[in-house]
Amino acid sequence: MPHYDLVIVGTGSGNSILDPRFADWKTAIVEKGVFGGTCLNVGCIPTKMFVHTADLAATPSAASRFGVDEELTGVRWRDVRDRIFGRIDPIAAGGREYRTGHQDNANVTVYEGEGRFTGHKELTVALPGDSETITADRFVLAAGGRPIIPDIAGLDEVGYHTSDTIMRLDRLPRRLVIIGSGFVAAEFAHVFASFGVEVTLVARSGALLRHEDGDISTRFTELARQRFDVRLNRHTVRAHRGETGVVLAFEEGETVEADDVLIATGRRPNSDLLDVAATGISTMDTGHVVVDDYQETSVPGIYALGDLSSRHELKHVANHEARVVQHNLLHPAERIRADHRFVPHAVFSSPQIASVGLTEEAARERGVAYVTSKQDYAGIAYGWAMEDTSGFAKLLADPATGQLLGAHIIGPQAPTVIQPLIQAMSFGLDAHSMARGQYWIHPAMPELVENALLNLPLEPNQ
Repeated sequence: MPHYDLVIVGTGSGNSILDPRFADWKTAIVEKGVFGGTCLNVGCIPTKMFVHTADLAATPSAASRFGVDEELTGVRWRDVRDRIFGRIDPIAAGGREYRTGHQDNANVTVYEGEGRFTGHKELTVALPGDSETITADRFVLAAGGRPIIPDIAGLDEVGYHTSDTIMRLDRLPRRLVIIGSGFVAAEFAHVFASFGVEVTLVARSGALLRHEDGDISTRFTELARQRFDVRLNRHTVRAHRGETGVVLAFEEGETVEADDVLIATGRRPNSDLLDVAATGISTMDTGHVVVDDYQETSVPGIYALGDLSSRHELKHVANHEARVVQHNLLHPAERIRADHRFVPHAVFSSPQIASVGLTEEAARERGVAYVTSKQDYAGIAYGWAMEDTSGFAKLLADPATGQLLGAHIIGPQAPTVIQPLIQAMSFGLDAHSMARGQYWIHPAMPELVENALLNLPLEPNQ
């Protein structure tokens, strides 16, 4: 039974931990799928490459109001797909080749199979036609998550796609039903609708992106209904194959038909596949592995990071946690804590959305004192240039100190425009100092932030 100084399970952000400082550590890497993890292969990177292409395809539909007549003559789906994965697949293959064959990894053993704990700090890896059990002094669990599949009668028989498979379709469907109302559903709805697909969004709740600030969710839902067939408050109970496609039946009595179905109802951590309980690790009700501020689990010497342990389930969070774990492995007497105070996220649909900090609903629920302000894109000069009539920024701040509590933007380039607000929150810069203590380029989109800051009704000493 091989014993290692360190075993890393998962090759997403966990793979970035090993650097030359670990050269004399006897290390094993366990990977059950493709090197690079969710973000590289089926998540943020390919989806944003599709989104950018979709943005180009959608341009003609809005150009005429600017006096420019454009026409979309076609979308070469296979060319789009192959260009994207023609860049991504070699990166994944290169990561595997580096870990398995490069001299820098002489002390690294790669196990390509699914690992499962079978005892205390004991992991059994299923290999082709065999298995091997390994032990280690330290483990890093970075095994990610997988799509949640709802219990719908007949779904397995008719077939469906998830975010793991939808981007590798051989042909573009004429009609697509997306079950889900979160960011995955919103982004793929934009992509496929821009390519000319008839998109139906089916949501159990009464709004899309319901975890966003209420004003953002409401505005996005309104805009989505202008572009897609949006079915809210629907409970999908059955699926069967009809004469011309897949038919989904709702508890409410109606049906919808499509060529393909995309399930986008969330993701779950892979802690059950790892059987982390067998080594004594605690999990939340959601299945996320419980970690402390140092990213260590309830078992000393076993760390966890990324989607396996974080409810944020964001690549930039996983990368941060990987750096924390790396430091704590190398410097066990001088460990550092992870910082999850101001974690931003974005939705790359159309319009784009970005958010950080408290929503107004969360602030109200927690009894936090706050004031709010809004600034429309239509109220800044660059917003006039874009003829944007629906986007806005919304801020929450402490009325006494001016410290920002939350920021939410819906509109063009929202993930970029929000960054100064993330910086202000992270470094404790109050709203007044931020607004008046620097120049703001005119006319540019960051004036949206400047005006939103100035609109905050802070107490007189601010």
